[in-house]
Amino acid sequence: MIQAIGTKENPWVLKTPPLSSDFIMHKDVKDGKDILVCTVGKTILHYDYRCLADLHAMLKAHGDWMDLGSADEHKPAKEGTVEAWGRAENNPVGGWYGLKRGLRGRFGMYTTINGSIGFSRSNP
Repeated sequence: MIQAIGTKENPWVLKTPPLSSDFIMHKDVKDGKDILVCTVGKTILHYDYRCLADLHAMLKAHGDWMDLGSADEHKPAKEGTVEAWGRAENNPVGGWYGLKRGLRGRFGMYTTINGSIGFSRSNP
């Protein structure tokens, strides 16, 4: 199951899947909803916290390797990737797990390393 995520005062310090950049992540509450806060440099991304459990379940059900994919919100996601699933109408939330309009992408880059690792991989 999912392990507790860091706090704002003590966030997880992580690296992107290609190990090229650092970022921090923690759990928070916004408007009464649990969210995952991802800070990359000066950019702050918000994802629905349930994405971790939903992604873990999807990867287990998928049962094989799945490319991560990574695309900004306004760019198409490669079909069959974690990124595409994170914005698909047929995922458990019926669309985007990203919560900040204009910054809802990059789901495959930042969410897969937080307890959801299983059958996913990053292709350069």
